[in-house]
Amino acid sequence: MKKTYHGSCHCGAVRYECVLDLDEGLRRCNCSFCRRTRMLKTFTRREDFKLLSGEDRLLTYRAADSSWLEGDIDHFFCKTCGIRSFSRGYHKDFMGHFYCINAGTLDDVSEEELSAAPVIYENGMVDDYENPPAHHAHL
Repeated sequence: MKKTYHGSCHCGAVRYECVLDLDEGLRRCNCSFCRRTRMLKTFTRREDFKLLSGEDRLLTYRAADSSWLEGDIDHFFCKTCGIRSFSRGYHKDFMGHFYCINAGTLDDVSEEELSAAPVIYENGMVDDYENPPAHHAHL
C-alpha cells in the first residue's frame, strides 16, 4: 500500500518526503557501490518525491562507468554528516525518472513495516538485477 513517508540525513539538515509502497520490497544489491554503502533501497517515481530542506547541504556523486544507467544516476550526500538519503536517476525500462530512497533514512517508518517488507536481492555485480546472486547473506 502506498504511503507518504518523511526522511532525513543523520544531522537533520536534509529532509524529504516521498510516497512509497514497501510491499513492493526493499532491495539489497551486490554491485560495488551498494555493497560498499550497505544500501537498503526502495524506489519512487520522481513526481512522488519532494526535497523539504537542505538543498544547499547536498553534494553529488555520479559514477562515470555505470553500465545499467549509463551514468545517469546522481547520489546525493549531506555535506555535514555524509549520509546518502537518496539518489536520483533514469532508466527507460525500469521506472523512467525515479528516486532511490535509502530506507534507513526514513524517520516515520516503523520497525514492523521494515520487517514486513520483502527483501529482493539484486545481482548488480554482473548487471543482472532480475535474478538474485548465488550468495547474499552478507548483503
